[in-house]
Amino acid sequence: MAKCSICDKGPSFGNNVSHANNKTRKVWRPNIQRVKAIQDGTVRHINVCTQCIKSGKVVKAV
Repeated sequence: MAKCSICDKGPSFGNNVSHANNKTRKVWRPNIQRVKAIQDGTVRHINVCTQCIKSGKVVKAV
């Protein structure tokens, strides 16, 4: 699974715990989008999470 290029957010791991206290492994994946962005003066495709896009940390290319 890819990580965010800006904040390095990646998947989180844990357990699903049922009412009977059975535990199974679970993965929470961030919402990663591949966008064209301006990075170091050039237009590149980068993988970023939606929180970085919404907060303005990414300058999207036209």
